[in-house]
Amino acid sequence: MATDCEGRAPGTQAAITVAEEGERVKPFTPEKAKEIIMSLQQPAIFCNMVFDWPAQHWTAKHLSEVLQGKQIRFRMGLRSTDTVPQFETACSYVDATLEEFLAWNCDQSSVSGPFKDYDHSKFWAYADYKYFVNLFEDKTDVFQEVIWSDFGFPGRNGQESTLWIGSLGAHTPCHLDSYGCNLVFQVQGRKRWHLFPPEDTPSLYPTRIPYEESSVFSKINVVNPDLKRFPRFQKARRHTVTLSPGQEEDHLARVEEAITRMLVCALKTAEDPHHPRAWLNPTEVEETSHEVNCCYLNDAVCAFFAHCGKAKEVEMQALRANGENWRKEEPTGQDHMEVEQAHSQSFTAARTEKQEVTCPFGPDLVPVTPASPSEKGGALENDSKECIDRDGEHAAELSCARRGASAVVGQVASRCPVAPSRTSVSTDDLLDCLVNPQVTRLVAQLLIQGKSL
Repeated sequence: MATDCEGRAPGTQAAITVAEEGERVKPFTPEKAKEIIMSLQQPAIFCNMVFDWPAQHWTAKHLSEVLQGKQIRFRMGLRSTDTVPQFETACSYVDATLEEFLAWNCDQSSVSGPFKDYDHSKFWAYADYKYFVNLFEDKTDVFQEVIWSDFGFPGRNGQESTLWIGSLGAHTPCHLDSYGCNLVFQVQGRKRWHLFPPEDTPSLYPTRIPYEESSVFSKINVVNPDLKRFPRFQKARRHTVTLSPGQEEDHLARVEEAITRMLVCALKTAEDPHHPRAWLNPTEVEETSHEVNCCYLNDAVCAFFAHCGKAKEVEMQALRANGENWRKEEPTGQDHMEVEQAHSQSFTAARTEKQEVTCPFGPDLVPVTPASPSEKGGALENDSKECIDRDGEHAAELSCARRGASAVVGQVASRCPVAPSRTSVSTDDLLDCLVNPQVTRLVAQLLIQGKSL
C-alpha cells in the first residue's frame, strides 16, 4: 500500500540524528530535500523522513474503516508468467469496498460478492491511481496525515496525492511518463520497481497503443521478456528496488520475535506441557520445539546480517552511482503540485542547475543502482516468481507528482552494523544475553513495577 506525490519500501534506520532532549531529527530540511530532488540524476530513496507522518501507521483495514463501505474500482489481472504485458485494456474491472477486497485477499474460498468470479490463486486486484480528493471527499482531515511539505513542497499534503492498493502480483505495465516528478511513500506491503534510464528507451520498444496522455508504454513484459522477439531489451540497464516500509526495523523485529517465541514456548511448555491451547492463540497451529525455535532465531539473525551487508554495499557504491550519466530534462517553472500516474518502470531525471548540486548519498539518501551482470542473469526469473509466490499480503502506496523531475522517494532503512562473523546462535549464546546483569536488572524493575500497579 502506498501513497504517491505516485501491494510494506528498501528499509530504514541509518544514522538518525537525535537532539539533546532525545527528540528524533530528520536528516534533511525541506529546502535541502527539494534541492536534492530537483538535482537528482538517478532514482533515490530518502531515509528517516516520514517517521512522524500519521499515515505511517495506515493499513488497508484502517482505511476500509475510514471509507465506511465506499465503493472503489479494482483492476483485475491474471497471475501469469506470459511474455505479453497485461495492459489495462485487457483487464476486467470490479467495483467493491475495501472490506470486500480484504475478505477476498484472505483467500476465503466461500467469499461471495463482487470478487466471487475471480479465483484468488489465479487473479490479482489493483485499486490504482485513486485521487484522495475523490476517495476521501467526506473525510478531508485524512489529507493532513500526508506531509509532502517535508520534502520542500509547502502546503502539499494528501489532497495532492493518489492512493494505490493491490494484492500479490498487482502491477502496472512498463511505461514512461513524458513529464512528472514522483514521490512515493510506501505505507504497507512491498512493491518492487523496475527502472530503466531514459536513454535505454529504444531497447524497451516503446508504443503509444494503448493510448494514454503523457504515457509511453513498452511492448515488453519486463519481468518475463520475449528476447527472441525483442532482442534489444538485453541491452537495457535495469535498476530494481523493493520498497518496504521499516524494512530494516522489520529484520530486527524478526530477531526480537524469534527470541520471544523461544522464551514463551520454553517457559509455557515447561509449566504445562499437556495443554498448549491454554496459552497458544488459535491462529497458531501448534507450539514449536526448542530445536525448531533455534532454527527460527538463526534464520532471523542471518537475514538481518544479509540485509546489513547489502545496505553497506549500496552505501559503498553511492559515489560511483553519483557519477552516472542520465538524460536531463529542463524542469518547468510551475510551483503547483499536480498528481500524475507514477511510473513504476521508467523515469526521467531533472536537469541540474548550472551550479551543480552534489547529492549527499549515504545512509539517509540511498541511490537505486544498476543491477550487476551476475544479478541481471537471474533477475527476470526471480522477479516473476517473487510477484506471484509471496505470502498473500496486500500492498498499498501513496504518491504525489510534480512536473519537472523524476525520483522514487520513500522511507527506507539503509544502515546497520556489519556482522563480524556468521557463526550460529546457540542456546548458550541466548542465555548469555538474557542473564546479562543489565537485562536481569531491567526485567526485575519491570516485574516490580507491574506488581506495584
